Amino acid sequence: MPPSAEVRGTLGTAPDDRDGQAAARAGVTLPPARASGAWRRYLRVQYRLIRLLDPLVAPWWRGYGLGNVVELCVVGRLTGRPRRTLLGLLRSDGRWFLGHPNGDVAWTRNLEAAGTAELSLSWPATIPIRATRLADGELRDRAILATSQHVFPGNIVYRLARRHIRAVGTYFLIEIVVPDDGPPPDP
Repeated sequence: MPPSAEVRGTLGTAPDDRDGQAAARAGVTLPPARASGAWRRYLRVQYRLIRLLDPLVAPWWRGYGLGNVVELCVVGRLTGRPRRTLLGLLRSDGRWFLGHPNGDVAWTRNLEAAGTAELSLSWPATIPIRATRLADGELRDRAILATSQHVFPGNIVYRLARRHIRAVGTYFLIEIVVPDDGPPPDP
């Protein structure tokens, strides 16, 4: 994408957290980072189960939607083929985030290598995006706090595992890319 491309957009709001900042307003802070072998194993099993259920969940999502779930389509860094995965889009202060609580996995490596991808908020329409990996700091902490937006039981699991997630989680800032020569996409 050209460096002069405009970045815009916010997503519709969740009824319980209109701007993704309920935790911040309530004075919630993150615990100190500490990796956990138990959480690493649990999250690995949980995400294997999610991957097994994906063929059943994806048609439901395409037809009816599912909370903050979106579909990311990113080019594989090794194969060059498009790779699709369902993820929870997190929002905070008008910013969008995607992430994985257990560190790098295939889609995070692909997204980091490509730098750009397509995001589908409502199938089959897609939005071109640019992704920037977040280093430790306030913006990444905001993304981690926003995990309360995930559908149940994910919101509970992420809350309980915050120390581990803060130590090893991989998060990206997502920006909508509007080409200089065309109208903005309609999310």
